[in-house]
Amino acid sequence: MPVTVLLVDDEPLVRAGLRAVLEAQPDIEVVGEAADGAAVIPLVRQLRPDVVAMDVRMPLMDGIEATRAVLRTVEEPPKIVVVTTFENDEYVYEALRAGADGFLLKRARPAEIVHAVRLVAEGESLLFPASVRQLAARYGGEGGNRAARAAMERAQLTEREAEVLRLMARGLSNAEIAARLVVGTETVKSHVSAVLAKLGARDRTQAVIAAYESGFVAPG
Repeated sequence: MPVTVLLVDDEPLVRAGLRAVLEAQPDIEVVGEAADGAAVIPLVRQLRPDVVAMDVRMPLMDGIEATRAVLRTVEEPPKIVVVTTFENDEYVYEALRAGADGFLLKRARPAEIVHAVRLVAEGESLLFPASVRQLAARYGGEGGNRAARAAMERAQLTEREAEVLRLMARGLSNAEIAARLVVGTETVKSHVSAVLAKLGARDRTQAVIAAYESGFVAPG
């Protein structure tokens, strides 16, 4: 089954460019388009895309609010990648905090766009971990978020779960973590699931953001 994608951007040329890049791949299908975040929820319910590629800045409802709305109201929501012009944008970090699974630069090369969609759809690696770390260092308060610290303390991660979370923050995939810890991939998946459950995180991106904001992992 192909990875299905919904494109959301107020610039028709951007949507056309993303569609051309993605539909050139045999395993990716663009199932719809929207020009504003306000149109996302009905389209997601109708089309059930695996991934939404969403502009972070739009006139009526931006990508941050649209991300929150989708995650709040849609059962079994899709993965969300926010598309942005600027990498070190506070809007991008707020979108990640709101629940987006990653971000993609509009100037990215076609191969990077395709890789990002596939990676987010699989959900077993962090998209652009170095950039997420830089955003956390700039906007995450360097562990100054009391709520994040309290949530991390309540999680009471085991020593192995803590180790897995640190490796997740470095961007390692499940297979890479398994190789590093000399355990099976299924064991790593179990640890990742436990970390997400204990932190109340929707996915590994949210768990890593929580790790940075709580000071559990230093973003530097």
